[in-house]
Amino acid sequence: MARVADAAAALGLSIELKVMDQSTRTAEDAARACGCEVGQIVKSLVFENAADGALVLLLVSGGHNVDLEFISDCYGLTLKRCDGRRVRDETGFAIGGLAPIGHLAPIPIYMDTTLLDYETVWAAAGRPDSVFSVDPNALAKAIDAEKIDVVPKL
Repeated sequence: MARVADAAAALGLSIELKVMDQSTRTAEDAARACGCEVGQIVKSLVFENAADGALVLLLVSGGHNVDLEFISDCYGLTLKRCDGRRVRDETGFAIGGLAPIGHLAPIPIYMDTTLLDYETVWAAAGRPDSVFSVDPNALAKAIDAEKIDVVPKL
């Protein structure tokens, strides 16, 4: 959590950190713990870019499942699943507590446009029981996230 707090301060990002009594490992768990809609939960998902092998972070609304074929067709970004150990080694966070800030090294970040529909979203803060709230527009700007749709619009 300290790395997340330090990263937020360095980015000039106003966040509220919370340690929860219950798990926030899944979007549903996190929404219950935070008292918010599932869509307000930021799922931080790491993939490998098939073109160059580099890691890519997708920040996805808790209400969505990523459509990798759609992302490939729309954005030319071919992604594949990434080994959890590699995620931990390169970001410094384990899956289930992966924060959108505070990584060990820079990583390209793409943000689900649906998250921008909310005034506040909740993201993992480095541990499976810790989260932080943040304005999604401020987060996107601070981390220079490219805004994309992760599923087709209906």
